[in-house]
Amino acid sequence: MDDYGTESDSDYTSYWRDWFISSRGNEYFCEIDEEYLTDRFNLTGLNTEVQYYQYALDLVTDVFDLDCDDEMRETIEKSARHLYGLVHARYIVSTRGLSKMLEKYKKADFGKCPRVMCNSHPLLPMGLSDVPNLKPVKLYCARCEDTYNPKSSRHASIDGAYFGTSFHNILFQVYPALVPAKSTERYIPRVYGFKVHAAAALVRWQNGVRDSMRRRLRKMEVESGFNGEDEIEEEEEEEEEEEEGDDQQLAEYRGGAAAAGPSGLGGDSQMGSVA
Repeated sequence: MDDYGTESDSDYTSYWRDWFISSRGNEYFCEIDEEYLTDRFNLTGLNTEVQYYQYALDLVTDVFDLDCDDEMRETIEKSARHLYGLVHARYIVSTRGLSKMLEKYKKADFGKCPRVMCNSHPLLPMGLSDVPNLKPVKLYCARCEDTYNPKSSRHASIDGAYFGTSFHNILFQVYPALVPAKSTERYIPRVYGFKVHAAAALVRWQNGVRDSMRRRLRKMEVESGFNGEDEIEEEEEEEEEEEEGDDQQLAEYRGGAAAAGPSGLGGDSQMGSVA
């Protein structure tokens, strides 16, 4: 981690959170409000997770005044970073924390989706586990609903538990307008401009199944969240109108045949009696 170098210990502790947030590799984190850090309820259970918990908390809250050697100071500093990360996972699912992470998301501070069809959609950090020291942080794309590794090795080493497994889902529940429409665009393999037969056949089958399921969902009045729902609705209305027209023509034909049948039979009987 970076250090102030020439700054005194008092200056260092006065700006610990600013220093932590501005350090290279910590761009994914947002600043936790001091009121949140000083509320003991928000720190429940963390004293068993962090070595030198009280010293680490004092350092994070800028009240650290212990005179110790460099080795001890580095140990406490490491514990402070770990404590901040664990509190961060709780803070970002609070109202204030969600608001701060939303601003970073809108500015694409976490990066953009590498998938071409997602058109550089912004990403969100997420963890694959809520248990510390198990899985590093991953990046989630709400458009393709897939996860990716961070580009930078500095970010790839961040513990995923510092963001948790629920944050990205809670964000879109609180701000449903941010949920992007699902895209049906996909890459289709071609050779000299011609679709590869096996891949093309698979795509046709998948598209047919998807369209069938989307129509079933629409009949059940369930939104699928895909682009082009209005177009499908128009197609369904046109198909229904065509079916109604066909049914009407069939009914008219059957009605005409029924009306002509008895008269035709009556004419034949009359001819038979005359004969």
